[in-house]
Amino acid sequence: MNWLRPLAAWGCRVPFGAQHLAPSCALRAFAAHPQNQVAEGVVKLQQPKAQLGTDEGKKNFILKTPKETLMGKYGEDSKLIYDLKDQGGELLSLRYDLTVPFARYLAMNKITNIKRYHIAKVYRRDNPAMTRGRYREFYQCDFDIAGHFDPMIPDAECLKIVHEILSMLQLGDFLIKINDRRILNGMFAVCGIPDSLFHSTCSTVDKLNKATWEDVKNEMVGEKGLSPEAADRIGEYVRLHAGGLGLIEQLLQDPKLSQNKLAREGLGDMKLLFEYLTLFGIADKISFDLSLARGLDYYTGVIYEAILLQPQNAHKEEPVNMGSVAGGGRYDELVGMFDPKGRKVPCVGVSIGIERIFSIMEQEVEASKEKIRTTETQVLVATPQKNFLDVRLNLISELWDSGIKAEMLYKKNPKLLNQLQYCEDTGIPLAAIIGEQELKDGVVKLRVVASREEVDIPREKLAEEIRRRLES
Repeated sequence: MNWLRPLAAWGCRVPFGAQHLAPSCALRAFAAHPQNQVAEGVVKLQQPKAQLGTDEGKKNFILKTPKETLMGKYGEDSKLIYDLKDQGGELLSLRYDLTVPFARYLAMNKITNIKRYHIAKVYRRDNPAMTRGRYREFYQCDFDIAGHFDPMIPDAECLKIVHEILSMLQLGDFLIKINDRRILNGMFAVCGIPDSLFHSTCSTVDKLNKATWEDVKNEMVGEKGLSPEAADRIGEYVRLHAGGLGLIEQLLQDPKLSQNKLAREGLGDMKLLFEYLTLFGIADKISFDLSLARGLDYYTGVIYEAILLQPQNAHKEEPVNMGSVAGGGRYDELVGMFDPKGRKVPCVGVSIGIERIFSIMEQEVEASKEKIRTTETQVLVATPQKNFLDVRLNLISELWDSGIKAEMLYKKNPKLLNQLQYCEDTGIPLAAIIGEQELKDGVVKLRVVASREEVDIPREKLAEEIRRRLES
């Protein structure tokens, strides 16, 4: 998938050695052990540490306790976690996102510096909406940078990657909204919101992208217990959006917000971030938006969310609102929650909604009636005559050895019409046809499937001619 190239270009890598991040690695490690050693190891891990022998006790066996992993990380979104219980009654859950398992992996393996991307399934106990790309089981692609670095440099890189991916996908115009949890917390403080209601208020504010301010205010007052006056003060701030450096400077001069330590820190870093985004040449796609809250509890600093402004679709009367297609932020304290000594590893990352993006692309293709190639095959080796399987096998082997992506039908005597129809159905652009006369003359008939133009090419020059035609 071409949209993964930006991730590889930034020097990131897939996670390694952790069964909760890379199940295939765990399976390979399991398969590498003799059966008796595996059985013995399982028995020992099931025993209390005190019962292990002196020599065995020196090994760093970690008794994992899954029931402490997901709780308290997602705020009000915790209701969307799939809770399960094993036969022993221990509370278990399906993976909600890739961020918490990644933080746990860093803590367990004492990793303090890594850049990586990871594609895997996650699960949400949500109301599915297939047309909007909302599912209960779906794939995400995460990109994360962990380590102690100077402020806002890795944060800017994450935003650069989101910008590059969405630009390459050509889904239409998009916007990346950014905010900072420190600014939000400072804003809530000066508005008179008690600490105990910070997280729940964040979750409510985060609904502004789907609901009106009146609906959000009613929830704050009616369900969260805020006073109407406090809600109105919040409203004055969160309706300041679609800004950049100008809005940051305005808030730095705000008589109340500028007196709050957290808000000042957040605004200072936000100003620095915009300077880096300008150097990257992507500031025109970034909007500082005080209404962006992202309800997940583990965010500690900058937060962001990418939305499509309108699907690139002139065939529908009204654009389909697919919601956000990417989101993320800084989570500096999450790793410390899993470390026995509470050691912190600053992290920042972004999650790309693969399924949601695919839903948008599928709708675009369906509306445009455009035919999409389902294969990268460049040429089909075909024959008009029977008993030419050995000739086709010989020719396709030559093309494979020359680096050409070639294919043939797995039949001894396929009809030529069926072979050419297969090219049209799958979008294969060229067909290399060889029969008795071509074999005798030492040529191959190269057919352009779309135009049905045919030309005889010397067999030894066939691979070169295929490459020339595909590049032109």
